[in-house]
Amino acid sequence: MLEFITRLFGKEYKSKNIAKERLRLVLVHDRASISPQMLESLKLDLIKVISNYMEIDEENLDVSLDSSGNTVALVANIPVTGMKRTAG
Repeated sequence: MLEFITRLFGKEYKSKNIAKERLRLVLVHDRASISPQMLESLKLDLIKVISNYMEIDEENLDVSLDSSGNTVALVANIPVTGMKRTAG
């Protein structure tokens, strides 16, 4: 019985956190006046430029906007797998 209650409230808690995170992202995008398409384009441009200098794990790359007070920050988590000897 306790396991059932834990699973029930655990899923609700996860759903609540996911919903809060999605809402936060929507609000940040709205405050920054940037569309999801523009953010994706920015992400592709970052990959292109950084790939000239470093070997990166594109599958685990994460680019997002984060809000703190009245400011919005671009946050990029880009796993580097290696460095290139020459640019280009």
